[in-house]
Amino acid sequence: MDGTLFKIVVTVPSGPDADAVRQAMGEAGAGKIGNYSFCSFTLRGTGRFRPEEGAQPAIGSVGRIEEVEEDRIETVCDRERLEAVLAAIRSVHPYEEPAIDVYPIMTL
Repeated sequence: MDGTLFKIVVTVPSGPDADAVRQAMGEAGAGKIGNYSFCSFTLRGTGRFRPEEGAQPAIGSVGRIEEVEEDRIETVCDRERLEAVLAAIRSVHPYEEPAIDVYPIMTL
């Protein structure tokens, strides 16, 4: 393990879908901080998008702007677990193209 930590941020519809994403991330090893596991932070907001031609939207219709109450979930993981955590998110996320941000964390 090289000690590099990453912050993972993903948005997902609030409710059972968000619970499933949090669970999958924790099971894949995200959210480990010291003697704690499954650590995350959630902020609720409104996601907006318009599915384009060829999209298979889980919510909404092609060509129509949609607004969805979403949870922004933030957690951390080490480099060794990063790919597994990203795969876990994608395996349970309801969206065809989930928005996932990954940031390296500088430790001082």
